[in-house]
Amino acid sequence: MPLLSSPFAQLDLIRQPDQPNEPLQAFDAADEYLLNHLHEQGLKSEARVLVHNDSFGALAASLAGRAQVTSSGDSCLGYLGLQVNLQRNQLPSDAVRFVPASETPQGPFDAVLIRVPKTLALLEEQLIRLHGQLAPGAQVVAAAMIKHLPRAAGDLLGQYIGPVQASLAVKKARLLLATPQTKAVPVSPYPTRYRLDKPAIVLLNHANVFCREDLDIGTRAFLPHLPKHLSRMRVADLGCGNGVLGIAYALSSPQAELTLVDESFMAVQSAAENWRAALGERPVEIRAGDGLAEQPADSLDLVLCNPPFHQQQVVGDFLAWRMFQQARAALVTGGELWIVGNRHLGYHAKLKRLFRGVEQVAATPKFVVLKAIK
Repeated sequence: MPLLSSPFAQLDLIRQPDQPNEPLQAFDAADEYLLNHLHEQGLKSEARVLVHNDSFGALAASLAGRAQVTSSGDSCLGYLGLQVNLQRNQLPSDAVRFVPASETPQGPFDAVLIRVPKTLALLEEQLIRLHGQLAPGAQVVAAAMIKHLPRAAGDLLGQYIGPVQASLAVKKARLLLATPQTKAVPVSPYPTRYRLDKPAIVLLNHANVFCREDLDIGTRAFLPHLPKHLSRMRVADLGCGNGVLGIAYALSSPQAELTLVDESFMAVQSAAENWRAALGERPVEIRAGDGLAEQPADSLDLVLCNPPFHQQQVVGDFLAWRMFQQARAALVTGGELWIVGNRHLGYHAKLKRLFRGVEQVAATPKFVVLKAIK
């Protein structure tokens, strides 16, 4: 894989999760453009730099030791990527302070570098939280590949930071340079909420939660067919999002012990708040992580999953396949993985490669609900 070369460092970077023969880089031309721009502007060693949405640590690792760097993002895989890439390049793990997107980074910051995220609601929330966190003369620069840079990103920078100037394109990447102005204290529109009829619960959703305004159609197809158990089942909601599958299952299975896990810090934050609202102090484990990678083998009886089919702007089934493998390792013999997926993704055939029995529980014109038995 090519090295990321910038005026600050030359780095050997990998993506997370690490895949054999990975065809994609852990950085792109927008990262290079941002770093070159920051160098041209001059960076003092005492400068306080905030990096937002640094996919696998390319920006933060490049600046480690060159400034006081804080990195913030909503991806646990991104955080793990930062840690792996710091170690891979012989950089100290404490050279970068990481703040999950569920928390507010504390400034003041002299420079803010933003990789424009796929979900503009996340960008909006991050810009809102910059209020009062910028040092005098601070620079705020957002970057993206042009094909992933909607006009609305510049509008949000203008609304919450100040006048925006777009750079020339370089290697199909562009920068948005915002000049901070004094603004009234903004009011965040997040979290949002929506109500379900069955089960009768209200779900809260922080800014980066998938399908923040309403229940996604895959989960809607899955909910009527969730299994119910009266025994003390050990159950995981894998890729839990706002926690709806785990909460709905727990409401109908009072003895079950639940674990909810997602790689999004804001999803985990939402799931924890929704669990308390629906189930009070009932014990539960809710964590951000790389799926079930940390789950002990043979420790679960049931896994529920509505797997994602993209990582940032990259579409594919590699994350789903990894989740299926993790589920198999965590399940006891005879344990079950229940999933919902688009018909065209062919999960039935994929699951047959890992599980001894796979059957279709339900189907709609677009989705199938499958049960796989270890």
